[in-house]
Amino acid sequence: MKKLLLLLVLFIAFGAAAQNEQLANNYFDRGEFEKALISYQELLKGNMGNFNYFQRIVECYQQLQQFDKAEKTIQDQYDKYKQNSTLIELGYNYQLQKNLEKANKYYNQAIDKIKKNAQEVYGIAYIFERKSLTDLALLAYKTALEKDPKLSFNFQMGVLYGQQGNTDLMIETFLDESVKNPQNLPIIQNQLSRFMTEDGNTTFNDALKKALLLRAQKTQDLFWNDFLSWYFVQLKEYGKAFIQQKAIYKRNPESFADIINLGQMAISDNDQDSAQEILSFVLENTNDLEILVQSHSYLLEMKIDHALEKDYPALTAELDGLLEKYGVSPYTLPLLEQQATFTAFHLNNPEKAKVILKSAMDMPINRHQLAEVKMTLGDIFLYEEKFNQALIYYSQVDEDMGADPIGQEASLKTAKTSYFKGDFDWASHQLKVLKSAPTQLIANDALDLFLLISDNTVEDSTQVALKKFARADFLLYQNKKSEALGQFQAILKENKGDEIVPVTLLRMGKIYEKMGDFTQALAQYNEIITKYKECIYIDEALYYSAEVYNAQLKDSEKAKPLYEEMIFHHEDSIYFVDSRNKYRKLRGDTNL
Repeated sequence: MKKLLLLLVLFIAFGAAAQNEQLANNYFDRGEFEKALISYQELLKGNMGNFNYFQRIVECYQQLQQFDKAEKTIQDQYDKYKQNSTLIELGYNYQLQKNLEKANKYYNQAIDKIKKNAQEVYGIAYIFERKSLTDLALLAYKTALEKDPKLSFNFQMGVLYGQQGNTDLMIETFLDESVKNPQNLPIIQNQLSRFMTEDGNTTFNDALKKALLLRAQKTQDLFWNDFLSWYFVQLKEYGKAFIQQKAIYKRNPESFADIINLGQMAISDNDQDSAQEILSFVLENTNDLEILVQSHSYLLEMKIDHALEKDYPALTAELDGLLEKYGVSPYTLPLLEQQATFTAFHLNNPEKAKVILKSAMDMPINRHQLAEVKMTLGDIFLYEEKFNQALIYYSQVDEDMGADPIGQEASLKTAKTSYFKGDFDWASHQLKVLKSAPTQLIANDALDLFLLISDNTVEDSTQVALKKFARADFLLYQNKKSEALGQFQAILKENKGDEIVPVTLLRMGKIYEKMGDFTQALAQYNEIITKYKECIYIDEALYYSAEVYNAQLKDSEKAKPLYEEMIFHHEDSIYFVDSRNKYRKLRGDTNL
């Protein structure tokens, strides 16, 4: 009982301390420094060794321009704990008073501590960085390296060089670190990609490319070919990334995994030529059944996605031919699923599709494969408007696969089924959770659908237009393009000027694209661009228009100003980076 009471007291005390700290932080964030000071002083009394409370007290004094009190607080801390990093606090207090002579005196004392003991660098450099004293932080690291050359601070120094704007030194330092400690490669590439994204011109990209090419040529180390492949992927230059992956494969033909992933990325970004080249290379250079089936499956996915009705007989023959060639087995399951989906959604024969899938379920397939087959069965039941049967299969996959991406996908399909049925409240409830899904694509899709429902419920509480829109969306899901187009056109006639108009025009534009009518597609997007400049779909309308001109009509002069509009006025769009890269390429900036 005594232990229980003690735990209860400690729990209450901890909760109270956390609440007091939050209050102090709120005062500080709101600029109420006198109140924040009192709160932090009380917190420090209960936890004398807390360095964060000490720093906040000093910062409060400095914000209130009570520099003498700040100095006394810092000096007392130094006398008590002898932390050499506190010397920087004393120096910074003088720097705030524009007394650089005294400030440098204390900064130099801190550097001298590193000269005596290189291990002091960790605390001292950290405080210099926190104070944005970048030059001094670099000096601290360099001083430590002079004292003990075995130490390594390449990553920290690379970050600091970047903050200084010295990107050439940053690149060299990061590249040195990446080859020396390959386990740090992901965080280094993350830092570099941030500069590739944020830099307003091609200077940084060109400098990084040059540095990587020089190292690849000088050392002949495949590490740099792989790094170059990563670089080109960031720019969505999949053909150039493939050149590097092909070089790696020719010298080390162990795995096609990276090449196949590259092909997938090219398909996702609608770079059909690169995807065809990449996956054809795989097919020509392997006899592995699983890899062959996987590559054929990705190529078929791309063909089906861009197919017109006249292409269906050839696609049917190709699917039948591949299954005859490779046989029906768990290894060819991706082709069987593709055959079932194509048979239902394009040939309008859901019964035959279900027979294919139910036969597949009788094969000795693993748990993940079974989930995929059930998901596809759910899709076909949904195609037939058998909503409850579809939900049963989606729920089974969701329950069986949990946090696995396919489980999250099943949750999203459950929400979409509710949306198609017109049960918008339940769909919104499910989508609210999925907005935070760890899989970015699922999170984005969930957010888009959630906003569609919420935006069109605020304006029209009866949800009449939204119900019609959901029905048109369902027809689109069923691949009934003409019927869906008719429904969307009816919505435009009946809801002129309403919230639902821009997204309806956007849907119609995509349908016309699928039908190969690019003139009509551009007309829908142009109406959004000219009449609904403030709507949330304006960036998509601009980007889709640019893509039609660039990829379909090969009219770069009309594509360029649309990409340019994206670059200068829609920096927060998910299409911003792609627009910038394609604009530069069209303008001739990228001499790769």
